[in-house]
Amino acid sequence: MTSDGVVLDGTAVATPGPVAPRGRRGRRAVDVPDLVARARDGEARAVARLISLVEDASPVLREVAAALAPHTGHAQVIGLTGSPGVGKSTTTTALVRALRAAGRRVGVLAVDPSSPFSGGALLGDRVRMQDHAGDRGVYIRSMASRGHLGGLAWATPQALRVLDAAGCDVVLVETVGVGQSELEIASLADTTLVLVAPGMGDGIQAAKAGILEVADVFVVNKADRDGADATVRDLRYMQSLGGRHTGPGAWRPPIVRAVASRDEGVDRVLAEVGEHRRWLDSSGEGARRRAERAAREIEAIALAGLRERMGEVRGSAALDALAAEVVAGETDPYRAADRLLASL
Repeated sequence: MTSDGVVLDGTAVATPGPVAPRGRRGRRAVDVPDLVARARDGEARAVARLISLVEDASPVLREVAAALAPHTGHAQVIGLTGSPGVGKSTTTTALVRALRAAGRRVGVLAVDPSSPFSGGALLGDRVRMQDHAGDRGVYIRSMASRGHLGGLAWATPQALRVLDAAGCDVVLVETVGVGQSELEIASLADTTLVLVAPGMGDGIQAAKAGILEVADVFVVNKADRDGADATVRDLRYMQSLGGRHTGPGAWRPPIVRAVASRDEGVDRVLAEVGEHRRWLDSSGEGARRRAERAAREIEAIALAGLRERMGEVRGSAALDALAAEVVAGETDPYRAADRLLASL
């Protein structure tokens, strides 16, 4: 393994440090055009380096984003989410196998939770996907969430752009798997697979979390277990209760049974993903989702910049003066905040 966390067999794994997104790696000299060109040629080391620059919020990150922009917008993004234990990694591995059999280049971003104490992560998805370790047409990157909520890592959108520019036809994004907070994937993926399994109380969880609003395809994994019929029945019942999928012309998420550990039902899952993609193209929803994704990304970057500037004024004379005016009753906190924002 190199210092960039890349394994020289074509797959890679992140090696995150402390929780803070700003690291030291980005300070060394980086030839961004050369790095992007090598990544475009499929060099795994270059892809790993670019994603490391993204994760570390390198000073050259803006240059990286500008260099990647002309080469993005081609990859199909498929998200996988669901409660722990439903078989997300096993399903991801099975999907990669099927996609590679169809001749597609595949990228995988697998997000693992970070320790609240050390900031590190087990990155177990890299271990569980060893089946594809020698395949040059597959790039696997495990990423630590680093305290970011929503089931993804804060750097996931830009890492996705790297894999897109590197020529991946499909990028699979596997969320942390912590349950009800994992709704961010719906705004990132073209198609979101929600995995449930019999006997795990997922029907109740889905109702509580609003998972019905997230899913484009339901996958009842481990369908060889007792209770699979009841799980399918529960999902159909919840679909009948209404939601965004019930309007005229809306997409109604299909329910697919699968046993990912034996590759059963995987072709059907991909067939439904294909149907959903055709619907996205014909309805215009695909273009709308990508525009919304870009808007969220711009908003996140702008807010990050604003937070940095706010950090600079914390404890400053200007802020102290405004605080004194509020305490003296000369102004109110809202007007003081407006004046502070105007000064930024």
